Amino acid sequence: MATDHIRYDVLARDALRGVLRRVLADAAEHGLPGEHHFFITFLSTAEGVKLSPRLLAQYPEEMTVILQHQFWDLVVTEDRFEVGLSFGGIPERLVVPFNSIKSFFDPSVQFGLQFEPSEAAPEAPATNLPAVPATAGLPVPAPATETTGDPAKASEGAEVVRLDRFRKK
Repeated sequence: MATDHIRYDVLARDALRGVLRRVLADAAEHGLPGEHHFFITFLSTAEGVKLSPRLLAQYPEEMTVILQHQFWDLVVTEDRFEVGLSFGGIPERLVVPFNSIKSFFDPSVQFGLQFEPSEAAPEAPATNLPAVPATAGLPVPAPATETTGDPAKASEGAEVVRLDRFRKK
């Protein structure tokens, strides 16, 4: 087989991450349209990921967050996104580099992107951030996720969900 000097695999992966970046940037600027919401799974110990020590202890390998109703201060840059979410009633600030993302799924339209583990950032100790106080009065959507049986009630904060629950076996 011929050597791929152009690296089409890298070009395609970067283009798909560009789709994710654009969707999140639009959500940051205009909010989520219609019934759209996002399941984003990322490696919690990848280089550049910033989680509180509490969340890192709870999700030492990977974490899935849902951006839907209870999120705030979504900021999207060229290489990452940052978002405020509430976990068990405790507000947190997450920083997630795009190269740490394993999957993206919008169940409202059954659209998903999967990145191979080898495409994700190599595992390294995460830089931890302290919890950030909730920003009062910001009506921005979406909760994070927790892997337990029943969905959290709105007053309980975010719910972390493993995407394995939705995969065909």
